This record gives sequence, structure tokens and C-alpha cells, in this order.
Amino acid sequence: MTISFSTDKEFDVIAFGRACIDLNAVEYNRPMEETMTFQKYVGGSPANIAIGSSKLGLKAGFIGKIPDDQHGRFIEQYMSEKGIDTSNMVADTEGRKTGLAFTEILSPEECSILMYRENVADLYLEPSEVHEDYINRAKILLISGTALAQSPSREATLKAVNLAKKNNIKVVFELDYRPYTWTSLEETAAYYSLIAEKADIVIGTRDEYDVMENLSSEGDNQTTIDYLFQHEPELIVIKHGVDGSYAYTRSGETYRGRAYKTKVLKTFGAGDSYASAFLYALVSGEDIEKALKYGGASASIVVSKHSSSEAMPTVEEIEKLIEEDNTH
Repeated sequence: MTISFSTDKEFDVIAFGRACIDLNAVEYNRPMEETMTFQKYVGGSPANIAIGSSKLGLKAGFIGKIPDDQHGRFIEQYMSEKGIDTSNMVADTEGRKTGLAFTEILSPEECSILMYRENVADLYLEPSEVHEDYINRAKILLISGTALAQSPSREATLKAVNLAKKNNIKVVFELDYRPYTWTSLEETAAYYSLIAEKADIVIGTRDEYDVMENLSSEGDNQTTIDYLFQHEPELIVIKHGVDGSYAYTRSGETYRGRAYKTKVLKTFGAGDSYASAFLYALVSGEDIEKALKYGGASASIVVSKHSSSEAMPTVEEIEKLIEEDNTH
């Protein structure tokens, strides 16, 4: 089964939300207290997905707010160099800062992120800074959950989703749950449900769906899809880490994608690379089964490398890994 998109659009995907700075530990297998050097990359889930999509050959745009300072200029310049349209990245003039994520790589299984998200520019995007004519130039509007965490970004997100729906643009909701951005699980569940019910495609981990459903223990996929298919989604992807991922369609099909073996360096970045490759395959007219393979292969490539954004693979790298796996 394939998913149909508008064919007469300039952009394949416009990502919406946060673009920030990742400072990844250069020294592996040691705690952050002892780490002396970090390498700077552009980060933030929607920014990473836009970068990954562009690297795969899709035409990507971005809606977000960045500071009018050195970090903001670095983000805009980097994304622009990667082929992303940055005309709707708004400069914050109120002195707000870029979100910073320091990463610790204790071992392949033990990675942590220390976030600085106080008064960050991306959460101050105003609804008036979201424009219908820009959204209407895309096949997909990609929303990430973090943009819902605080006003006015929350209202700007709702406006963007409503404009996309009005213009028959597919809304993809990447759950992207970051607990430190939210004040309570009840608040998260309320806003996640609101957007998930309106989205055409929802992508997240089992843990993230549990947050959306406000569950205290692990939920089950059938209950999740029974709930969401009462609303607007046509495709739901639920990821289970090393156990692979499942895609469910409104018409009743279930597809399973498995994880690809790799030498894991760190655990972060997998979800963003998964989403960009999965959407690339769908937009390119591939079926859901192949899209799951692309997503899984892309994720395994990124967890074997140091960065998230810079490590986003090419189509050739993804296809090579799938081919190698098939021949073993």
C-alpha cells in the first residue's frame, strides 16, 4: 500500500518547530563531569528531519524561531547550506537564546542529554508568524511534539495544523516527547491527543504513545490504533526500539519493520533519521513496507555515528545497508 500526496507542490516537506544546538561529547565512555571537549552541530528533532530529508533529495522548508545571535546565524547558515529553505525562520529580537543539548556518551547503551531550554527562542514563535501561503507550498507539514509545550508556540502549531488541513496538506505528527519541556503528563496528553487526532500520519515510540494516552504502564498497539482511527489518521507508526517498528493503516493492514544490526555508538538521533527516511520513501511513491525498511536502516546508520544532523545518510547508504542485510 502507498500513501498519496499532492503532486503540484514546491516543497516535499516543511518542518515546524525547534532548531537548536547539539554539543556532542568528543570523548566516549566517560561521564560528562570528566568530558572536556564537545563538538557543535545543529540539532532539534524537526531541524534534523528537515536536514535528513534534504540530504535524501527531498525539497525541504522550515518554520521556526531562532535567536538573532551567533548561534541563530550558525543554524540558519548550516540549514541553508544543506538546501533547506529558511525564508520562514523568524529571528527573535527579544534576546531569547538557542536551546542547547550537551550529550554524554558513557557507553553505547548509556547516553544522556543535559538540556538548556529556559526562555528559548523556538517556543516564542507567534501565530502571526505562521503564513498560509508558505504552508500551502508543501506536500507534508511535519509537526514535532515539543512545539506544543508552551505558548505562543503552542497556538502557532495549532494554526499551522489547521492551515494544512484547510489546504489538504498531509500533517505528519512526530511525537518527539521531551519531559523537561512540559509541566505535567496530563498537559502533554491533552495537547498530544489534540494534534494526533488531526494528523494524517503519526510516528512515535511505544513510550511516547503511552505519554499521549496518559498511561502509567506500557500500553498496547491495538488500543492505540483503535483510538486514533476514530479520528483523522490514515497511517500510524509505533516504534519498539531493537524489536523494530509497526505500521498500521486505517484500512486494516499491519506491516512490520525490523531493526538493522549495527555497531552502536550512541542512542540519540535515531528517531529523526527514521522519520526522514520513512517519509522520503512514502513521498517517492514506495509502499509502506519499503518505507519501514528505509526508516530502520537510516536509524541504524545514525546511531553508529557521532552526530545526528551531520550523520544523516544518503539514499545510497540506506540501500546499501538493506542490500547487505538481504544477502546475509
